[in-house]
Amino acid sequence: MQNPWAREYARTPERYIWGKAPSGLAREIADRLSPGSRVLDLGCGEGRDSVYFASRGFEVTGLDVSPEALAKGRRLAEEREVKVQWLCRSMLDAPVAGRFDLVYSCGSVHHLPRRDRAHLFRRLRLLTEPGGLHAHIVFTDRMIYREKGEEIDYFRQGELPVLLEGWTVLADEDAQISCAQDGVKHTHSVERLLAARPRN
Repeated sequence: MQNPWAREYARTPERYIWGKAPSGLAREIADRLSPGSRVLDLGCGEGRDSVYFASRGFEVTGLDVSPEALAKGRRLAEEREVKVQWLCRSMLDAPVAGRFDLVYSCGSVHHLPRRDRAHLFRRLRLLTEPGGLHAHIVFTDRMIYREKGEEIDYFRQGELPVLLEGWTVLADEDAQISCAQDGVKHTHSVERLLAARPRN
């Protein structure tokens, strides 16, 4: 599937499309983690949340397919004087070694074709420490707005929690977010899921 945001990152090397401030989800989830927690940020883009997690004292791996986005992330990390491990690869090639206390994605997993999601989450489940958390925001099909030519397999209602079946769901909320990245004010419907891996 085509992801136009990689082109946008390359087109705007000096501008942070999403800004430098962390997302609301990152700020909320950070309060649930202990110092030194290991965080995997999937589809981290320009790195605003990865850098924020690192500033909170966590060991962070930021993963994205766009080298231009990661270059911005490196620059932001240097500016904030924090260390992040940056990986330029697909989510399907997430690191196979070690375990994470938080597996996190903010607006990225829906870019992965539906046929690949079960495979991805099988791997992510194994990469999560017992008692560790998953926090995800995905676009849903309740309200579809395509921008910049993107192609998305929108999540259907109930699809995301099934991928973490057997885990403790701490929050599962439908919401709407405002956006104007294409110059037109519009709204996306999203699902926000927070779940914990059982400890045994």
